[in-house]
Amino acid sequence: MTFEYPYALFLLAVPVLLLVWVWVREGRRVALPVDHGPPGRGTGWWVAVSCAESLLPLALAVAVLLCAGPRRLGEPIDKRKLTNIEICVDVSSSMNAPFGGATRYDGAMEAVTAFTNYRHGDAFGLTFFGNEVLHWCPLTTDVSAINCATPFMRPGQLPPWFGGTAIGKALRACKSVLVNRPEGDRMIVLITDGLSSDLGNGADAEIAEELKAEGITVFAVVIGDDLRFMQPNARTGSVDVITDRTGGQSFSAGDPNALGTVFKRIDEMRRAETDKQIANTLDDFRPFCIAGLVLAGLAGFASFGLRYTPW
Repeated sequence: MTFEYPYALFLLAVPVLLLVWVWVREGRRVALPVDHGPPGRGTGWWVAVSCAESLLPLALAVAVLLCAGPRRLGEPIDKRKLTNIEICVDVSSSMNAPFGGATRYDGAMEAVTAFTNYRHGDAFGLTFFGNEVLHWCPLTTDVSAINCATPFMRPGQLPPWFGGTAIGKALRACKSVLVNRPEGDRMIVLITDGLSSDLGNGADAEIAEELKAEGITVFAVVIGDDLRFMQPNARTGSVDVITDRTGGQSFSAGDPNALGTVFKRIDEMRRAETDKQIANTLDDFRPFCIAGLVLAGLAGFASFGLRYTPW
């Protein structure tokens, strides 16, 4: 325990001197006529009355302690480390293919909404890409804009230049957003369903090194399985290189249920970290207030009879 005004503790000398005076002072003896025997010493009553008279000096000592401003350390607070997550969603025409009861795009955006809700406290940004890139929402902890984005970027109603799949261009665009955030971890969640036109000839490894140098981890979610039978691993080969080298992982989701499981898996792999913060100093008046009230109450009760009378 500490005190905000420790110099006020010197005033404790006053109640201490009063206590000493209560217990050592003379002049409380009363001569009584006693017939046929020696008078009693009255030691028991003397102790009881002295204790009662000590209550007010003790209450004064508590008042001095309250004036000194007692303080204590509160519980350390865990501060959540911020993670900057850029969600990069493919809006090429193939994302309009059926996926469960809706389209791949709708399933992806539904999973993104759920992901942002149970990663409460992180900063999210939203980027759409085809052959071109559109940063829809800047990194923010307010995810309402992401949750409302689904109807505006649905494949089939976009300009023709969003028809292709340029994953390399999209990842570099997301990197340019994340490097401007000096605080927190950096992560990209890539959602796509097609082969990329710009990850060949070693471009995948080059992009992976660029992202790794900036401390950016990439997780990829590949939706649907209609290309697997034509070319095994063709869809995720280059993406796997990027996710592996940046410390992330690639997942394949063939149905909406699997897609939700994938996002939960990503959340488990990158749990939000916390920092122990130094505990705040708090006022600690409560125990002294209780002690003062008890002492004052007992002193008032004792004044009805347990006190020295000089007659």
